[in-house]
Amino acid sequence: MIVIADTSPLNYLVLIGEAEVLQRLYGRVVIPEAVLRELQNPEAPAKVAEWIAQPPAWLEVHGRTAPADPDLRFLGEGEREAITLAMQHRQDALLLMDEGSGRREAVRRNLRITGTLGVLNDAASRGWVDLPSAFQRLRQTTFRASPSLLQNFLDRDAERKSRRKDQAQRVPASAFTLWNAA
Repeated sequence: MIVIADTSPLNYLVLIGEAEVLQRLYGRVVIPEAVLRELQNPEAPAKVAEWIAQPPAWLEVHGRTAPADPDLRFLGEGEREAITLAMQHRQDALLLMDEGSGRREAVRRNLRITGTLGVLNDAASRGWVDLPSAFQRLRQTTFRASPSLLQNFLDRDAERKSRRKDQAQRVPASAFTLWNAA
């Protein structure tokens, strides 16, 4: 699988100190040149600029290999190049994108997609991130999502944690039998 990221998920994961979950989840992440330029933009947050100045080894920049799709002209350059790159790897691609019109276009093109919240949720499901804490840090940035969407993720996380706790508290029948036999 090739994971292709647009600017927004990288930006916000860096800002909240969770960018490394991308490597843990996916091994490597590919970004098109336009996303690199957006992350290097002088108006990017200082923390993001510092991070991209010395990118991690798992982040790979992919040069443009296909002409721009004129049907994507309504999107930003990063979204256009990320979708175009994902289309080249359609069967094996996962696209990380937050921007609404870009996500709708990716879905229309039958691309697999997730965003910042989905990445954090996947990492939380593995116990690598505390989702309520990550969402609290995300709220301190310019990230925007509907309160109901955030609550939906938090409810699923609480349910997951409850199931884990219940499973951990159960004593296997074989352990009970051994204990009684002694």
